[in-house]
Amino acid sequence: MKDLRVWGLKKSPWVFHVAAASCNNCDIEILDVLTPRFDVERFGIVLVGSPRHADALLVTGVLNRKSLPRVLRVYEQTPKPCLVIAVGTCACDCHMFKDSYNVVGPYDRHLPVDVYIPGCPPKPEAIIAGVVKALSKL
Repeated sequence: MKDLRVWGLKKSPWVFHVAAASCNNCDIEILDVLTPRFDVERFGIVLVGSPRHADALLVTGVLNRKSLPRVLRVYEQTPKPCLVIAVGTCACDCHMFKDSYNVVGPYDRHLPVDVYIPGCPPKPEAIIAGVVKALSKL
């Protein structure tokens, strides 16, 4: 049964977008991936409205003290196995905010991050390549 679930996850991953404390550039690029130009829904990649329906989490922005409990709660609500994909330089290594008093560190200090997609903001092609790379890890 587990193999069937992993097979289904590779063929049609449903993604939930978690914007912790981002500047919205990465969020705009994620939405650009869904536009007719890139149209990832033809590959079965669908942006869903609830983490309970998601197979992967796209996390953006810096993780701060206020957003950490909420992000952890969203991760707990996501069915396992779940992929965590860090989108943007802020999600990968906190970028210019790393010395801020309110930043609690990169995501991999608190969550098992599977793929890092650097860039400020990353291009849609990079986001698609990152999702494909995450799916190949299954």
